[in-house]
Amino acid sequence: MDAYLLLITLVSIVIVILGVSLFKWHAFISLTVAGLFLAIMSGLSLDKIVAAYETGVGGTLGHLVGILALGTILGKMLSESGAGLQIANFFIKVFGEKKLPWAMFLSGFVIGIPVFFEVGILILLPLVISIQKASKQNILLIALPGIAGLSIVHGLVPPHPGAIAAIGLYGANLGKVLLYSLIIAIPAGILGGPLFAKFINKRVVPVGEPELVRIDDQLDKKSLPSVGISFLSILMPVILMVLGTAAPYLSVPAGFEKFLVFIGSPIIALLISCFFAFYFLGFRQGIDKNTIKKFTEECILPVGSILLIIGAGGGFKQILIESGVAKVIASMSEGMSLSPLVLAFLIAGLIRIATGSATVALTTAAGIVAPIVAQMSGVNLELLVIATGAGSLMFSHVNDAGFWMVKEYLGLSIQETFKTWTVLETILSFTAFIGALILNMFV
Repeated sequence: MDAYLLLITLVSIVIVILGVSLFKWHAFISLTVAGLFLAIMSGLSLDKIVAAYETGVGGTLGHLVGILALGTILGKMLSESGAGLQIANFFIKVFGEKKLPWAMFLSGFVIGIPVFFEVGILILLPLVISIQKASKQNILLIALPGIAGLSIVHGLVPPHPGAIAAIGLYGANLGKVLLYSLIIAIPAGILGGPLFAKFINKRVVPVGEPELVRIDDQLDKKSLPSVGISFLSILMPVILMVLGTAAPYLSVPAGFEKFLVFIGSPIIALLISCFFAFYFLGFRQGIDKNTIKKFTEECILPVGSILLIIGAGGGFKQILIESGVAKVIASMSEGMSLSPLVLAFLIAGLIRIATGSATVALTTAAGIVAPIVAQMSGVNLELLVIATGAGSLMFSHVNDAGFWMVKEYLGLSIQETFKTWTVLETILSFTAFIGALILNMFV
């Protein structure tokens, strides 16, 4: 039965790939058909199939709809006003073209600490495309280091939800996890980011164009917003989210703390940032309200396609969980007597491959491994959190929302996304795991 479940899971993933590439179905259709195939073939009762699919779609899109819409609007304002171009010119002037991948990696790493991966992509994207237009380089050379910075932080570093959940389940020390994760994440991110981008950009040249954020490089230089306003517009959501994250640790009245947490939640931070952009990048630059409305409508339309894909990916993920695939993988791993760090890494990796969600993989694996390590002595719980986080990043493919976001936003084909994003995630995963094993020898 276990082998059968794994086989039909593999077949369902093949259905997604063939549906999109061979039959030219929309990814939403492919993911939905693959999810239904898996649900029926795994023996999930008919009355549970639709409920599982809807739960998965709702759970995935619940916090993403507003974030994606507002992030795209903010990106459009940064693009149309020329703010993205101003920042691009600033970076090119300060770092020079040869060091741009390093600048993008650091930007992604810093922005990624307080924000979710999806929000980080939306903040970085206008910058990536503006720099690409100004420098005329392969977009992968600029985009991949930024994405690597975001991803490694999302997988390993608190306060991201997966890391926080694992810390609670293992009973690890948050301060030590933060310290160790930063020591491990920086070299892993450098290898998966600037160094991998330098290697792959000579071998993969995307045929498509990024469709969701268009940059007008014919803008009159005199009418561009200042560099300061441009930076503040892109960093506004980050600043608000940092304030929200830091609020519980500040000595402020309880009411003010609640207010900071409220404005620091991703959707409120992005809403405030949009109004900031409407005024400083819109009205102050002579753009009238009708034009701003037109920009908003133009950029909202393509988001519908991405939301459908991400939602269907969530439905697929939930069916994978409901059909018992995650449990099968966990029980197989438990049967092998491995070191706790290796066990946590493998279980998280297998669940990540099956469900597509780094957070689900991290929290599920931690839930499985926690009772096992409770019976052992001498286990470094902080490095166990990091090893589990490293496992949760590997082999991103068609059931991962991040896969589709990177594909759609950078204008890549499925094959190009596998060659770039999937390889990048796997480099981050294994490098971070090796880093945890090395650090385990010394601490």
